[in-house]
Amino acid sequence: MNPFVDALGYFLQTSVQMGTHILFAILGGILCEKVGNLNLGIEGMMLLGASVGFSAALSTASPVLAILAAGAAGAAGALVYAAITVTLRGNQVVTGLVLTIFGTGVSGYLGKGLTGKSLPDPVREAFAAYPVPVLRDIPVLGKALFEQSPYVHLAIVSAVVLAVYFGRTRAGLNARAVGENPGAADASGIHVSLYKYAHIVTGGFLCGVGGAFLSLVFVPRWQENITAGAGWIAVALVIFSSWNPLKAILAAYAFGALKGVGFKFQNADLSLFGHKVVFSPQLLDMLPYVATITVLVFLAGRKKRERQGPKGLGVPYFREER
Repeated sequence: MNPFVDALGYFLQTSVQMGTHILFAILGGILCEKVGNLNLGIEGMMLLGASVGFSAALSTASPVLAILAAGAAGAAGALVYAAITVTLRGNQVVTGLVLTIFGTGVSGYLGKGLTGKSLPDPVREAFAAYPVPVLRDIPVLGKALFEQSPYVHLAIVSAVVLAVYFGRTRAGLNARAVGENPGAADASGIHVSLYKYAHIVTGGFLCGVGGAFLSLVFVPRWQENITAGAGWIAVALVIFSSWNPLKAILAAYAFGALKGVGFKFQNADLSLFGHKVVFSPQLLDMLPYVATITVLVFLAGRKKRERQGPKGLGVPYFREER
């Protein structure tokens, strides 16, 4: 096979792995923001999921229970956020920041007893990459998409399901109505608070599952602050993806590709016109974040309606003020 095609396939495979936890987090953010709630606590929910999921894997040796525990931890954090911002109408930005601080503290506390421990073999084997017959032989994309952990496929399937949900189902259209104009949605008989709670908690579940990908699959062991700011990047990429779950796939894996470039060239020994070229690891680590900021600045100048968020985003709703 062509060496270039092989190299590109391996690069894209790494890019997908580096973007999967971001994809889960973006989807969780989209679920929250589609019903009008800006949740800056994604980082905290990911850390909760990463630590609780790893603990559950050690305790039960069950990959399914590990994922469910991670999602439940993220959902619990989101439930607290929902109670404060929906029922008590607290400030969404402040509450999200507090959730991130809380998640960081809890994960740090739990992580004291997790350092140095290895995952049970059943969990490692369940999340190991496996080749899909026939499909893995597709040039470039075969290795990138069909020689991966089941966790990666779960992320992609989740994005497709959410795209169908928001675009083709009555409940999804109702959720969008709540995010655009909760007063009008309430007047038409939609239970605004119920939709907000359901979507915020489900979004937290996905964020927790995304955080667990790092501790269960990508690393796979516990590290302090294992998400390394991925939750904040997800907040930005929700905007970059225009609140579209399918575009979220491209956004997450584009970020993963930029991370992959940094990973690939950190220890590269290259020469240009007879001179050795050395890439600074710090500059390479900055690359995906700089690219994210650049794209957001570019999008801010474009006022197309389809690129704008829900009109009710960040605005607390109180029925008596309709």
